[in-house]
Amino acid sequence: MNFKITTKEIYQKQMNIVIEYINNHLHETIDLSKLAEMSHFSLYHFHRITKAFLKEPIGSYIIRIRLEKAARLLRYTDLPISDIGYKVGYDIPSSFSKAFKQLYKITPLEFRKNKDYIVKKKDKENIDILLDIDKPKIVEIPAKKVIYISLSGKYSELDFSNTWKRLWKFVKSNKLYSGEIENICIYYDDPKITYLEKLRTDVCLVILDDVKPQGEIGVKEIKGGKFAKFLYKGSYKYFRDVYNTIYADLIPANNLLLRDAPIFEKYINHPGRVVPEKLKTEIYIPIC
Repeated sequence: MNFKITTKEIYQKQMNIVIEYINNHLHETIDLSKLAEMSHFSLYHFHRITKAFLKEPIGSYIIRIRLEKAARLLRYTDLPISDIGYKVGYDIPSSFSKAFKQLYKITPLEFRKNKDYIVKKKDKENIDILLDIDKPKIVEIPAKKVIYISLSGKYSELDFSNTWKRLWKFVKSNKLYSGEIENICIYYDDPKITYLEKLRTDVCLVILDDVKPQGEIGVKEIKGGKFAKFLYKGSYKYFRDVYNTIYADLIPANNLLLRDAPIFEKYINHPGRVVPEKLKTEIYIPIC
């Protein structure tokens, strides 16, 4: 079976290349003309196309992603502020501090001291529930090859169902099925740091065979390493409280030091086949 590739899917394929490059080179000077060359768009059209896909100018996107990474490092590590600025492309501490304050209305030092600071008030929701989260297991994860579709927006409002269906259709048409396929999502952003409408998620299937990207479906490798694995049993609607418990209680209680890499979730069973209370999710937090 052959898919008919639309112009939008062709553009998405090229955007995946650009976004991955940005994510992996935040500490370097990023040349927009080089990004345009990588995307195979002319520089004139490059800015129009990237703005349409990212919902903001490419330059603004790079600055925001840099500062959001800095905010995570400020909150979850003890790295000196000057070192954090350098890691996200700011050689001069005053330039880093100025840019950070423009985005968050607070200095990096004030942000580090105020662990409860969030960029936007959370939805009001009163929950009184006992969460079923196992103690963390420390595991070494090998690199994983995945096919993926990138989504952006508030996690609870993303169309995961149809995205999974498109990925599985791709698996079937390309004869990629094996018993070792894993359903995972990579979450790049912290809702306390990133505006909800800009949260980034990759919906992924782990595969074994070689395959080329096609349209909106990208192919990449998730880096392996050391992770704290938490098994949560229960409804997806409590994920916010699960993560609050992990970061506020379980990580400090187990003396875990966080590593600068995205978290991901692995879904053990299917929400259409079991009641919400019996759903099982493995949450992988990268640690040193």
